[in-house]
Amino acid sequence: MNNDSTIVIRPALGLEGSVRLPGDKSISHRYAMLGAIAQGTTKLENFSTGADCASTLGCVRTLGAQWERKDGSVVIQGRGPALQAPKSPLDCGNSGSTMRMLSGILAGQEFQSELIGDESLSRRPMARIITPLSDMGAKIKSQDGGRPPLHINGGRLKAIDYTMPVASAQVKTSLLFAGLYAGGETRVTESVRTRDHGEVALRAFGAELKHEGNTVEIAGGQELHGIEATIPGDLSSAAFFLCAAALFPGSQLSIPGLLMNPTRARLLDLLISLGVGISVTQLEETNGELIGTVQVEGRKLRSLTVSGADTAAVIDEIPVLAAIAPFSSEGIEIRDARELRVKESDRIAAVATNLRAMGAEVEEREDGLNIPGNQRLHGAELDSFGDHRIAMAFAVAALRADGHTKISKSDAAVISYPAFYEALESLLQR
Repeated sequence: MNNDSTIVIRPALGLEGSVRLPGDKSISHRYAMLGAIAQGTTKLENFSTGADCASTLGCVRTLGAQWERKDGSVVIQGRGPALQAPKSPLDCGNSGSTMRMLSGILAGQEFQSELIGDESLSRRPMARIITPLSDMGAKIKSQDGGRPPLHINGGRLKAIDYTMPVASAQVKTSLLFAGLYAGGETRVTESVRTRDHGEVALRAFGAELKHEGNTVEIAGGQELHGIEATIPGDLSSAAFFLCAAALFPGSQLSIPGLLMNPTRARLLDLLISLGVGISVTQLEETNGELIGTVQVEGRKLRSLTVSGADTAAVIDEIPVLAAIAPFSSEGIEIRDARELRVKESDRIAAVATNLRAMGAEVEEREDGLNIPGNQRLHGAELDSFGDHRIAMAFAVAALRADGHTKISKSDAAVISYPAFYEALESLLQR
């Protein structure tokens, strides 16, 4: 990533057209990891183009699972459950998803490994996976406060019954992956339901899981088999286009082949509550995941409060919801989002800082934001803080500002969506 990169965003009059999005990051990560430990070949169409998922592919190759890009697909040759001891550290780049979920698999391997990351990832807390994986029998060393690099000495694990203190789909997936290597049945309970891509992916590769309420259970020793799959369009990336269309009454946008998983699609419900016109057509299921075409019409935005289970369901989309809040009639309030303080940046502080730079009134709280509506913003010089979601969120907000907006470190967007700015520009009316 080039820290000197800057993009200039000019105001727009509206947004119209169709955009097909790269494969969902969450699913791409999980399919690549499971493909590596499955028997046989896994062929994945529309694999995420983001740098985070490239980090996962790099790690599985270092662990002996060969893969190639072939006719636009990623084809992975599975090694079965036993991976190869790495000859070098496993570089997770900026990807907390890679580090957390891959740790679950590495905890069950009969070798030592080291997981490293970039400067941003090296500041992010990993105690939430270290504690339960250690309870299962893995020996894990970290830096102060459970920060990377992580040194994992894996081996035969024992099943645990674990209630997660903080709702996290990545932690849940990590423990379910570790459960494949444990004697007995591993149970994971969450306080609020989080995205279930780990469970869906495991079933797609042939594992059996039991589900009761907010508890999921997996038995150790199950064999996985390679699959062929087309990965749905990334809903978190779609959020930026949905919110851009929402800024302009009368805008018309179509997004085909988009992930419609119920644990992710809560964003659509919240946008409808905010006043956006949204309809879903051509629903179908593939490998346990729902896919559909989303039609969006911009309308006058009302007010919205995001809290509790809703916050957990749309945690990645909160920056862009907050970025369009000043243009709603009555504002948007975000609660129970303390988790945003330990993402690629402190996203609560980053959103508040950039909105204020554009002239907005913002109340920053420890666990969220209150952003009044009916505000007028002006162009400004903003900082992405090296965070892909902050860069993209404020590219959207800038479309309704008066004057030009400069976003520094704008190429942070490559983490999840390298072609984002070009795709957005192709839809704009000026």
